[in-house]
Amino acid sequence: MAGLNNVAMVGLGFGSEFIPIYQAHEGTNVLAACRRNATELNKVCDEFGIERRYTNYDDVLADPEVDFVHINSPIVDHAWMSLRALDTGKHVICTVPMATSIEECRQIVKKVNETGLKYMMAETVVYSREFLFIKQLYEAGELGVIQHLAASHPQDMDGWPEYWKEMIPMHYATHVVSPCLGLIDGLAESVSCFGSGKVRDEIAQKSGSRFAVQSCHIKVQHSDVVAHVWRSLYDVARQYRESFDVYGTKKSFEWTLIENEPHVIHTAKKSEPEIPARVEVPDFAHLLPESIRRFTMPAEIHDADHLSFIQGGGHGGSHPHIVNEFVSALQQGRDPWPNAVISANWTCVGICAHESAMKGGEVVRLPDFTLGPSEQ
Repeated sequence: MAGLNNVAMVGLGFGSEFIPIYQAHEGTNVLAACRRNATELNKVCDEFGIERRYTNYDDVLADPEVDFVHINSPIVDHAWMSLRALDTGKHVICTVPMATSIEECRQIVKKVNETGLKYMMAETVVYSREFLFIKQLYEAGELGVIQHLAASHPQDMDGWPEYWKEMIPMHYATHVVSPCLGLIDGLAESVSCFGSGKVRDEIAQKSGSRFAVQSCHIKVQHSDVVAHVWRSLYDVARQYRESFDVYGTKKSFEWTLIENEPHVIHTAKKSEPEIPARVEVPDFAHLLPESIRRFTMPAEIHDADHLSFIQGGGHGGSHPHIVNEFVSALQQGRDPWPNAVISANWTCVGICAHESAMKGGEVVRLPDFTLGPSEQ
């Protein structure tokens, strides 16, 4: 697709963070915005000079000049909004997770295959500076052979919108699943997950899950590597931590235990103990077009008081990388990363993990449609 791609921004809370990035990118034009609340819609559109304003999603999809939608609506809306956009010929970039059921993920993958349209789950972690740093080390051979991967994401969701009380921890697991699988370009084959502890009755009743923590082992397809990830949302005394640890034969990377402190690299030596060293992770703005490089910096965050930034550290400078990946994919006629199948695999890990936890840790295989063409 040549020339400018017109985007409609759908959901303008967290979603408004992406508007100035799209406006600065040479390949896009923010044509329209959509939010149910007309007052808030007008406030954001006035600030960014967006003329086409919709409170009804169907009106967005009926606009023939919209090339793609960037969906930032509540989680329950992700699947149906993605499917309806694909049905009307629009490409889709959608915040995580792809969906909350295997069937919804299946439908999105099927629709992408049928239409040839592009779908990308806007997973922030795999475009964060930490992930890009570890990936650079790995591809340069500095880590050696990967032996194990681990990730954790404890987060206190008290104070967030009420619908989070209905969320099961592993149904929002892509932030820990994606770096483990993404680093080694692998897909999850099966999972085994245990629940631990108990949330208060209000949360258990609304979510249908009593577990305070869910801890999952992921078997990677065509690999001897297993990853371990865990999640919590309520009633666990732990500072926010969205971590990713990598253990290799030459070097290992461990996430800091306390937010805003340096991470650690351990270097193996043949005749001496491992040598730990604190490391400052560099920024990777140089990978981006010059016009959007500044958006990797916290100073460019539009709403620094938004809970996703207070508890998320600005998402590691990932937003402009995500925008550039999707826009470049449209311009080059290729699949974005992650594409629909990979997004489904990362999302279904959490869904299958919860199923496993409810069955006392029983191994659950990922559905075939998430395992690549040879497995379908």
